[in-house]
Amino acid sequence: MHDDRKLVEGRLKRVLDERIRPAVHPESVPLDVAVWHAPGEPVPVAEGLSATPEPIAAGDRWGAPWGTSWFTVTGTVPPEWAGRTVEAILDLGFDRNMPGFQCEGLVYRPDGTPVKGLHPLNDWVRIGAPVEGGEEVRLHIEAASNPVILDYHPFLPTPLGDKETAGTQPQYTLARMDLAVFDETVWQLVMDLEVLGELMAELPVEGARRWEIMRAVERALDAVDLQDVNGTAAAARECLAGVLATPAAPSAHRVSAVGHAHIDSAWLWPLRETVRKVARTTSNMTALLESEPSFVFAMSQAQQWAWVKEHRPEVWAKVVKAVAAGRFVPAGGMWVESDTNMPGSEAMARQFVHGKRFFLDEFGIENDEVWLPDTFGFAAGLPQIIKAAGSRWLLTQKISWSQTNTFPHHTFLWEGIDGTRIFTHFPPVDTYNCSMKGSEIAHAARNFKDKDLARHSLAPTGWGDGGGGATREMVAKAARMRDLEGSAVVTWETPAEFFTKAEAEHPRPAVWVGELYLELHRATLTSQARTKQGNRRSEHLLREAELWSATAAVRAGHPYPYERLDRLWKTVLLHQFHDILPGSSIAWVHREAEKTYAAVAGELNAIIDAAQRALAGDAGAGTRLLFNSAPHTRDGVPAGGAQAPVMAGGTTAGPREGGGHVLDNGLLRVEVDGRGLVVSVHDIAAGREAVAPGQAANLLQLHPDFPNMWDAWDVDAFYRNTGTDLVEADEVAPGEEPGTVRVTRSFGRSKVTQVLGLRPGARRLDIDTEVDWHETEKFLKLAFPLDVRAERYASETQYGHAYRATHTNTSWEAAKFEACNHRFVHLEEPGWGIALVNDSTYGHDVTRTVRDLDGGTTTTVRASLLRAPRFPDPETDQGVHRFRHALVPGATVGDAVREGYVVNLPARHLPGDAEVAPLVTLDNDAVVVTAVKLADDESGDVVVRFHEAHGGRAAATLTAGFPVSQVTVTDLLERPLTEAPREGGVTWREDGTVALRLRPFELVTLRLRR
Repeated sequence: MHDDRKLVEGRLKRVLDERIRPAVHPESVPLDVAVWHAPGEPVPVAEGLSATPEPIAAGDRWGAPWGTSWFTVTGTVPPEWAGRTVEAILDLGFDRNMPGFQCEGLVYRPDGTPVKGLHPLNDWVRIGAPVEGGEEVRLHIEAASNPVILDYHPFLPTPLGDKETAGTQPQYTLARMDLAVFDETVWQLVMDLEVLGELMAELPVEGARRWEIMRAVERALDAVDLQDVNGTAAAARECLAGVLATPAAPSAHRVSAVGHAHIDSAWLWPLRETVRKVARTTSNMTALLESEPSFVFAMSQAQQWAWVKEHRPEVWAKVVKAVAAGRFVPAGGMWVESDTNMPGSEAMARQFVHGKRFFLDEFGIENDEVWLPDTFGFAAGLPQIIKAAGSRWLLTQKISWSQTNTFPHHTFLWEGIDGTRIFTHFPPVDTYNCSMKGSEIAHAARNFKDKDLARHSLAPTGWGDGGGGATREMVAKAARMRDLEGSAVVTWETPAEFFTKAEAEHPRPAVWVGELYLELHRATLTSQARTKQGNRRSEHLLREAELWSATAAVRAGHPYPYERLDRLWKTVLLHQFHDILPGSSIAWVHREAEKTYAAVAGELNAIIDAAQRALAGDAGAGTRLLFNSAPHTRDGVPAGGAQAPVMAGGTTAGPREGGGHVLDNGLLRVEVDGRGLVVSVHDIAAGREAVAPGQAANLLQLHPDFPNMWDAWDVDAFYRNTGTDLVEADEVAPGEEPGTVRVTRSFGRSKVTQVLGLRPGARRLDIDTEVDWHETEKFLKLAFPLDVRAERYASETQYGHAYRATHTNTSWEAAKFEACNHRFVHLEEPGWGIALVNDSTYGHDVTRTVRDLDGGTTTTVRASLLRAPRFPDPETDQGVHRFRHALVPGATVGDAVREGYVVNLPARHLPGDAEVAPLVTLDNDAVVVTAVKLADDESGDVVVRFHEAHGGRAAATLTAGFPVSQVTVTDLLERPLTEAPREGGVTWREDGTVALRLRPFELVTLRLRR
């Protein structure tokens, strides 16, 4: 046999492209089109429908960046089309190679009823099947002229990312706006040929099946009369019926297709546009569900559901109906698909509290799965949060993007820092926008790494981010692959159906311990510093607001602000979305985020102030109270209490021999040289020097920063090849406050002012840094070379800390050259450690060298301060920023925990004479309280959440500062645990106290009935 594969394959492509696909709509007539451009932001539907439009025609330009245009299309179905299927083809000027990320539309009937969304690969609206002929057609399109930010030449700086800089130039050219006959038989032939052609290309040349399909395709093409495709399509389909009917092998891989449209809650568009993207997509999917009985669609992110309910009630009604039928599935159980590296402990927990509660309240549905296909890596503290929320499974896909190492499993158990294990699946299809191409399904089967024990995988199927979700073409292809020889078996299923099958067939999955680190997008830990600072500050303000509001409610009958706290939590959780908090959105998103965080801070400070004043007593008594929001005693004030502080010691400041200044508070002796660098931090009690010999700490280092791609997301390892130490100082002088030194530096077009301070009685050197930043494509680090030999270090994560290597023995360790911490990084030798704490930075790196000078080891910790990428926001981080760090010599990990809270929860002082006792006290600092609040159900019960924070076993006694009638161990949603608490873990004693015995990093939530 002669090998004529290329000949047949080339023929198939050309005939499909030039003859068969065009024959799907063989006859058409143009529609009349008129348009009204909304003058500003999007308008209500009624206003758009009632506006007076002006004529426009195909070929005309329309749509200023971020504008909204209301098109009205009218026409008459030709009488001669009676008995045929007719569709309106409404092409707003789509680029079909770019599903999503461009103009979009939502089609309405004249009465305001939504019909479906318009998207690049879904531009049709069914008029009738069949029509009678002569019908009058009138449709309205709410069209968004969202500009293309990520174009064919990606990552070019553009002013289009903010309405304030985008200009008014029309973005799109109106294309085909027609009524057309839809030929179902030709369309089905296209589906047959696409499925078989794509499958054929994936099959081995040595196998008979490939040749069998090829000859069937060849016969079908022979049967098509290229001058009469519509008249011969049925005969061509008959030639393919046999090869399409051959069943799959019993051992074939099983793919659970889940209809999906991954919609970033903000990214290359603002939040307000996501509200409309969700409405368009849900309209599209409810319409597809009505016409395709086998199809199932899943949508995550409770926030997006809430937007539909609030802003598009007419769409919401369709969604509710589809949910009741079990085919439109709430997924994931989180408020948004958040970043999981940077959110703090309570914020990560509340993502599940608010997400799961929304689906429970609206539909009575509780999610067992966590759905995070696009999140940039997963913190090691997450498994126990998933379990504490009552969930069991995790899905993500993003780890397949790792640049260096290929993850060894697709279905496995993920073990977190406390030992909790979560059944986890990475779809081997390697995309969360599967389109049912044969190459995708074949890749999933070949790529599946656990095929020795299992054969089920999941494929999130549909175009996301404005692509409109799944299409009728995807459903048709999946139907053909439901039982097709040579292909994996494809079935539409819900996430829960997939996980149930996968878990049942995989009784002994492999175990992965520790964080799921994404070897990509590391710079998201630093980009857009104001957004990150707003998040960190908001998290701690929410802690304070709940603590003091609960204390004031119990102690003084002060009204607890349930609704306000609920609303503010949801605002903060929304901004933890994985393209907002990571700093990878357009300028518009981060400009709005800064304003939102300022408003959140203002409202929370008002709540805190009102509660504290209700507790403080007589403001004219002449005394001042310190309100301690931290979970440890501070200045003699117990955690969660208020009283007059006890101040201790003092700090001396004097000149340093050779230039500079010396600070000494009896605990630490700090030398700052004439360059403003810290050349000595001496732990007096331990007789130990922290700074490595011959090195200087508090060293600002500037690197070039131009990654190969994904500017705001990535920092590539080669950035460290070159850099500049900023050692020249404009001024080094005593600060305004006693015991401080002020340092100013200039570099490039930027300026840094630092205040180094040694507080009386403190074992930490405080470093406050203000940067007036005007660099481009640069990376600013703050370095601390330390005289410590440590093979690993600890960085804080949710409800504990995780360890990473300081060496690069393997490619896995070398890939972690930029990593995440929360409030502290800690490293130690036996008997002595040191911590670097911060108030708002997340990115850092830790490296080690052995000195020629003395053979000792220098371990350098560097905090990442600022970057200056130009895409997608060309002005990223320009302007003034303020950071606070503290170096804590002689620190245990417990000291690191405590000082991290001190830096992030500054003391509040109010006039008053009423000493405030804490609502709860714990007698072991290893057990750290992360939340004290009133129960969300407004019962008045007090909820306390805490965890073991040092990484060891801990025994403690919890004492309530009010009468308690019942103590209940609950999940994160404040429901009694369905499984009995571990014996001896939590015991309510007769004297009203609670005895606790906790495992390392164990998380507990208690509900105390008053």
